Amino acid sequence: MKSQDIRKQFLQFFEDRGHLIVPSAPIVTKDDPTLMFNNSGMAQFKEFFLGNGTPKSKRIADTQKCLRVSGKHNDLEDVGFDTYHHTMFEMLGNWSFGDYFKKEAINWAWELLTEVYKIPKDILYVSVFEGSPEEGVPFDQEAYDIWKTLIDEDRIILGNKKDNFWEMGDQGPCGPCSEIHVDIRSAEEKALVSGKSLVNNDHPQVVEIWNNVFMEFNRKADKSLEKLPAQHVDTGMGFERLCMVLQGVQSNYDTDVFTPLISKIEAVTGTKYVSKNATPEEEKVNIAIRVVADHVRAVAFAIADGQLPSNTGAGYVIRRILRRAIRYAFTFLNKKEPFINELVAVLAAQMGDFFPEIKAQQNLVTNVIKEEEASFLRTLDQGLQLLDNVIAETQGTQVSGAKAFELYDTFGFPFDLTQLIAKEKGYSVDEEAFNTELQKQKDRSRAAGEVAKDDWVTLVDGNTESFVGYDQLENQVKITRYRKVDSKKDGILYQIVLDATPFYPEGGGQVGDKGTLVSGSETIEVLDTKKENNLILHITRKLPQDVNGSFTATVDASLRAESQSNHTATHLLHQALRSILGTHVEQKGSLVSPGYLRFDFSHFAKVSPEELQQVEAFVNARIQEHLPLIERRSIPFKQAVEEGAMALFGEKYGDNVRAIKFGESMELCGGTHVQNTADIWYFKIISESAVAAGIRRIEAITGNAVKGFFAEQEKALDDIKTILKNPQDTLKAVTSLQDENAKLKKQVEALLKDKAKNLKGELVAELQEVNGIKFLAKQVDLDATGAKDLAYELGGTGNNLFIVLATVTDDKPMLTCYVSKELVEAKGLNAGQVVRELGKFIQGGGGGQPFFATAGGKNPAGITEALKAAEGYVK
Repeated sequence: MKSQDIRKQFLQFFEDRGHLIVPSAPIVTKDDPTLMFNNSGMAQFKEFFLGNGTPKSKRIADTQKCLRVSGKHNDLEDVGFDTYHHTMFEMLGNWSFGDYFKKEAINWAWELLTEVYKIPKDILYVSVFEGSPEEGVPFDQEAYDIWKTLIDEDRIILGNKKDNFWEMGDQGPCGPCSEIHVDIRSAEEKALVSGKSLVNNDHPQVVEIWNNVFMEFNRKADKSLEKLPAQHVDTGMGFERLCMVLQGVQSNYDTDVFTPLISKIEAVTGTKYVSKNATPEEEKVNIAIRVVADHVRAVAFAIADGQLPSNTGAGYVIRRILRRAIRYAFTFLNKKEPFINELVAVLAAQMGDFFPEIKAQQNLVTNVIKEEEASFLRTLDQGLQLLDNVIAETQGTQVSGAKAFELYDTFGFPFDLTQLIAKEKGYSVDEEAFNTELQKQKDRSRAAGEVAKDDWVTLVDGNTESFVGYDQLENQVKITRYRKVDSKKDGILYQIVLDATPFYPEGGGQVGDKGTLVSGSETIEVLDTKKENNLILHITRKLPQDVNGSFTATVDASLRAESQSNHTATHLLHQALRSILGTHVEQKGSLVSPGYLRFDFSHFAKVSPEELQQVEAFVNARIQEHLPLIERRSIPFKQAVEEGAMALFGEKYGDNVRAIKFGESMELCGGTHVQNTADIWYFKIISESAVAAGIRRIEAITGNAVKGFFAEQEKALDDIKTILKNPQDTLKAVTSLQDENAKLKKQVEALLKDKAKNLKGELVAELQEVNGIKFLAKQVDLDATGAKDLAYELGGTGNNLFIVLATVTDDKPMLTCYVSKELVEAKGLNAGQVVRELGKFIQGGGGGQPFFATAGGKNPAGITEALKAAEGYVK
């Protein structure tokens, strides 16, 4: 069976049994601060398991794009070395929210596998939870008894808490699970070793394919368990592993999920993937090909869902995955130029029908990956040069672990590549010291982000909370629940949930509201508002004295007004960009705060000053038109899109959506907005820049921020006029000053060149001969450019020259070193190494080529010592 048919058959099977088929949520989470990525099929349904929301149906089935590369579930370093771990994978799942339970889940799983997919029963094993006396959870007799009716008892395995008790996280819903494992080894191997003994022992051909989780408990902060009010079923089946079984192959990478990608990699790199009986050298190539084939899927879908590679958060993880693929290709496939971007077309052709986002975003994804590849390959080149310097400075045969970590941490140069190159040159690397530095960094990161959460204290039962902030900024409220949060970064905080809050929670690019909760003489400051698992959390430093009292919740009106002014401006900006640059423009990210707005969008070139003026004029024309807000709070998604509403890739929309319209601008949006575009007052672009290949960023301000900006510009102009003695034509006066400065610069350059030539004659006479080397170390009254010219002038006067010149410009010292070619080759003198050492005397550093290098610093007083130390190299 083709993989597309396997996926369709799974969904059809559960649709026939009353399940609503829902699309995959984006791989990057936008509304769950506890997760960077969707790492399991159940992630998008967390609010239903927690009782904070109501699902569209009590029975749901889907296939979910998952990414396991961070946090508790991190498979990244396993990928490539085995044939069944992946960064991105699909999880086929069926769900019951308080409807059916163990009997139906187990029977349907067995029916689908053995009767529909026709997997032989004698290659399957199942496991049930053996119980945990310390947790007070008994042996899962019910699941065991159900399985006894379907499979021989000797194929039922009792699993411990590690293997057969599934938990969402440190806290939250959990329960025993029953797994289905498959043994696809040869008959000969099965005769030698029982498959039963290999279950859950990381055997590549004895693997888990389906997990049925029975959500019965809630894990509390004190680690105790309490029964959930309803019982749920959460199942997940690894799509890639299922394809391996049904296609009769021994590896996920031999299925048609991966073979088109592998064929393309082979064609582009001129290598061969050997799936059976590979030699050690062939296996190195295999690993690299598996890494590239796996990683391009994760990176491509993450970018398509709106997550660009970056240096922080989820973007950093995506960049790290891509760089791991580039590095393996660089080292083992001998690819020194970008090529991974070419695989996106294969991926789009293969998966685009079921996941249309990869087809729709194909050009963007290709360009971003290509630019990232080119950038990291430059980093690798730079790292190779730096590593050469580190090895050259190494005393003995072991490279410093701290230096290797600096290459890794500062320049992104992979440690195993450092080891590989060092080994080729006859050196080892102090791995223990490297790991010590790495652990220190991890400890620092963990300490900064560590958060301990108490259990929720529930004051009002039921899912009774609502948001009234579209219509009012003040409301009488009651607290429905709260919890204490101990954050190493922010200290003790409280998360308070209100029954009818006017506070808008951070989302859709817009920052959360601030304000107060007031009861009598007590005022509690709300520092921020966020959303988690469908709950609106009000962040405070302290808890009210009487949590059961009534409060007046008041949003900071001025901050809200500025935020919503900027939010409406982003909609108008989006419309302007599509009108002026073209309809290829799509929003790729935004930040809406009271101070300013940031808008990222797809576009292939820098936006010219003329285009920016047009965009600014377009937005301000809409402001001048006094367009009223037309808001539709609940309109069917399909109808909204048909009417022209912009829907963003990577966002998760429900059946009914909120549509915001100002004139011809119409977008699906949950944020707050002005009642009329006139409230924005004025729109001003502050900057335009590149974010990634094919992605541009505009930063802009509105309202009071623009008034402040104009006031600053006016003051700056007045200051310039004063300095220029109030000319009638300021622009003409500045131009005249620039012309005069350019003429003087040319004159100074000519004088300095003459000075360098005159100095040459004087300094040739000062050259000392030491050990057959013509040596000079001297401070000269030139700038850095003059010193370079002088060094080369002196270099032309003969052989065996070693020259160090010192200069000071604007209190900044500079050392310039010139070494004759024959000294570099015969005596091993290296200008780059010399200035690195001498630079320490002037509290600086530098580098360059073996025959010429410079070092800058900040301590001119150290020049005398530096020049004296230079003599040591010839003595």
